[in-house]
Amino acid sequence: MVKPHRDCFNASVAEKVRWFKDATWDGELGFQTRMALKDVLEHALREEALFQLGAERYKHDPRRRDQLNGTYTRTLQTAGGTINDLRVPRSRKGLYDPQVFDRYARRTADVNEAICEMFLRGVSTREVGDILEVLTGSGVSASTVSQVSKALDSHVRAYHTRPLHDGYQYLLLDGVTLKCKAATGVKKVLVLTAYGITLDGRRDLIDFCRAKGESEAEWNRLLHSLYQRGLKGEHLKMITTDGARGLIAALDMVYAHVPRQHCWVHKLRNVSNKLRAKNREICLAQARLIYLAKTRAEAIQRFKQWKADWQEREPKAVACLEADLDDLLTCFDMPEAHRRTVRTTNPIERSFREVRRRTRPMSCFNNPASIERIIFAVLSHLNAKWSKHPIKHFTQDS
Repeated sequence: MVKPHRDCFNASVAEKVRWFKDATWDGELGFQTRMALKDVLEHALREEALFQLGAERYKHDPRRRDQLNGTYTRTLQTAGGTINDLRVPRSRKGLYDPQVFDRYARRTADVNEAICEMFLRGVSTREVGDILEVLTGSGVSASTVSQVSKALDSHVRAYHTRPLHDGYQYLLLDGVTLKCKAATGVKKVLVLTAYGITLDGRRDLIDFCRAKGESEAEWNRLLHSLYQRGLKGEHLKMITTDGARGLIAALDMVYAHVPRQHCWVHKLRNVSNKLRAKNREICLAQARLIYLAKTRAEAIQRFKQWKADWQEREPKAVACLEADLDDLLTCFDMPEAHRRTVRTTNPIERSFREVRRRTRPMSCFNNPASIERIIFAVLSHLNAKWSKHPIKHFTQDS
């Protein structure tokens, strides 16, 4: 446990700052920590004011711009705790402009940075306030966290325009539906998402964009952005999609040379819609055995058996699966260890579960900007975590 030196409070400003930088900020320091930090800040504010005004108090100097005119008190939330009754110099002409913190700020810049960092790491707006109350002695409201997080807007723009590398071996594309408040009530918003797996087995949520639907034009907008920013697809082995016609048409324009895998989850969902309730469970269970085969030949054989069993009873369901069979079996051309991960677009949906968890307390997003902000925060947090842990069965040594 680091304890303050007995001469700390009589030391120079530089020595105090150095001590605080090296000290352990724990609850036992408590009152002494805040009082010493208050002393440091008040000293720094006074020195700054005298420098800006051009002369010491009562000193005649032709360069003087203004005069000190007492102080006013305020509360300031800092990383070292919340300081009450902080004395801030006041000038007669109002020319003094504090640079230690913004004139009307209630928090120092490092506290705002901590709020943004917690937000980026997936902490909910309500939880951020609770954590700050423990760390600094006073919390902030969820709305305040949202206001501070607006500083992330520039990072969101940078994320959407950053250069991309071309080291992806798999690309997964899907649209995820979220809810957002609108003038006429809550409406659904579609988010088109690109998820990649790199050559060294690292997962990466590459980009996302809000869209009105899954039309060819909307998917073209996202895919052309990826291509122009560097994702040329030279190393892509396969692209997994939900089979939407607009997406397929867009891929024909941008990544026509890359083999495609139709997502098994989406396809079996479509098959389920064509089955009678009494046959649904057993028919789908047998259909799943197709993608669990060890080889493509075995998968084809299992399909033929499944078709023979169900052709007469459920012809529409059989026709639905058979229509996309070739694209459903593309994954068998990939290494066996990779198939489970890339035969569906489930990794995208799993990523967005965290987005939905973040919005569950407020039921939906407040506005389009908050959609961008929160999705970016969650995806950035996941990407940072994944960057340190490649998928084990994708590494060369697995």
